[in-house]
Amino acid sequence: MAEVEYKGIKVGGSKLLLIIPLLGTLIGGLWGGFEVLQRYKSMEKKINSFVSPDMSGFDKRIDLVQQEVTMLQSELSMILEEVNLVADVAKELKNDLKGDVRRIETIVEDVETRVKEDSRTNEKELKELVKEIEEDMADLEAKVSDTIQKTLANPLAGMK
Repeated sequence: MAEVEYKGIKVGGSKLLLIIPLLGTLIGGLWGGFEVLQRYKSMEKKINSFVSPDMSGFDKRIDLVQQEVTMLQSELSMILEEVNLVADVAKELKNDLKGDVRRIETIVEDVETRVKEDSRTNEKELKELVKEIEEDMADLEAKVSDTIQKTLANPLAGMK
């Protein structure tokens, strides 16, 4: 196997295979640590130089939005009250209309009943009148017939 000798120290191939990765890891760790330290220092500079932005414009806008929301809430509550009022009025009108319709139905039923009763009464009266007229006509016919018979039977009727 290969051996390396440095200042009187002899290192064999197997030991060399262990030392080289250890040295690479140690060097990489140191380099990474320095890199982290450098980034930390640059971040610290940026943090120290940071000036917070002026948010007064946003605060004013937020206040305006809050005022508008408050106004909208009050308007919405007024609208809801008006809607409730309209709904109550609509319910009252509906109930009034129902009552009116029921009253009209009752009146129509009464009128129909009266008309039916009156038509029956009128029918009876009309039949009675027709009977009376027929009887009167029969009596009149009988009288006219009697008068014609008497006139024809009269001996003086033939003279002029």
